[in-house]
Amino acid sequence: MALGAPSVNEVDAMPLSVEEREKFLAGPHVAAVAVEAGGGRGPVNVPVWYVYRPGGEVVLVTGRASRKAQLIADAGRFTLLVDQTSPTYRYVSVEGELVSLETATEELAREIAVRYLPTEAAVDAHLERIMADPEAVVAIRMRPRHWHSADLGRAS
Repeated sequence: MALGAPSVNEVDAMPLSVEEREKFLAGPHVAAVAVEAGGGRGPVNVPVWYVYRPGGEVVLVTGRASRKAQLIADAGRFTLLVDQTSPTYRYVSVEGELVSLETATEELAREIAVRYLPTEAAVDAHLERIMADPEAVVAIRMRPRHWHSADLGRAS
């Protein structure tokens, strides 16, 4: 493909409506968070669990001392990407500024964990592990500002 030529994705992709992209982002997808790493390096890009309600903020919980938490605090913004491959390939990418980075509550950590873990026992075990030192766990809140989305299986 020639440089600057549109990719197949750009030609065949149909952007999602505001309602579709917000509903999709609100689903229990494992997301990839990307944040500037500085020092001439590419961005850090790692998987995360999160929660989002349409019209609200993206919220994730992680270790206060984690590299991603430190980089997000330094950059003041990050990008989150969620996708699915079936029945059609669909994605939503959202970038925005850091609203807050604060000590996470067990209630928030539970709200996120129940989206991803299969049983209450697994949720309880996860919370016991991560909340052993509550001050070491932070909630990172991002206000979505820039959206990119597509459904590659949707007809034009």
